Amino acid sequence: MIDCFVMFRQMRRSREVWKMVTVNYLEALKLQEKLASDRKALKIINTLLSLQHPPTYIVGKRETIHNLLIPDSELKSMEVELHYTQRGGDITFHGPHQAILYPIVSLRDIGLGARMYVEKLELTMVELTSMYGVKAQAGQKCETGVWVEGRKIGAIGVRISPGITSHGLAFNMDPDLNYFKHIVPCGISDKGVTSLKNETNVELPAEDVIQE
Repeated sequence: MIDCFVMFRQMRRSREVWKMVTVNYLEALKLQEKLASDRKALKIINTLLSLQHPPTYIVGKRETIHNLLIPDSELKSMEVELHYTQRGGDITFHGPHQAILYPIVSLRDIGLGARMYVEKLELTMVELTSMYGVKAQAGQKCETGVWVEGRKIGAIGVRISPGITSHGLAFNMDPDLNYFKHIVPCGISDKGVTSLKNETNVELPAEDVIQE
């Protein structure tokens, strides 16, 4: 439940940042929906949620469940949840040691269209990887996200309704990449998945520092 979360709010100009610990996916989804409604009604300013999830597979609004490569019955024994959402994108994995950012913002307020907004999210992850000596780049057409030589290090799946964003990005700091073997990540079968830990020779700081 929300009152069990360790949460810190920080004001930065015209936005509020909520730094949260590991949050159940459904609880985070409910929180996003509430905040998006409040943002639309001008009850809150632009808000960013920074958190992690327990192991969870998430299917986007196209419901591409065929890209889950194991039976639903195996998920319980793996202690992995499966959820369907209304965000864009294909199936993906969220879990420990990922930096997850959910911006609840008015695109009109920040002066961006949908495409430019997604590009800004990609640029955020490209710049983060460069800080640790890793060269990454945004994907080509139909390959939303951020890649290191054909290996995906950061995924994006957003919802914009109406003009208010929710969902966002997941950056692989050091997750258990074996979870990705049970799905076709983002529906792309011929490319792999990687993490910042795998790609850099630099010793990484604590995860909260990376998320910051």
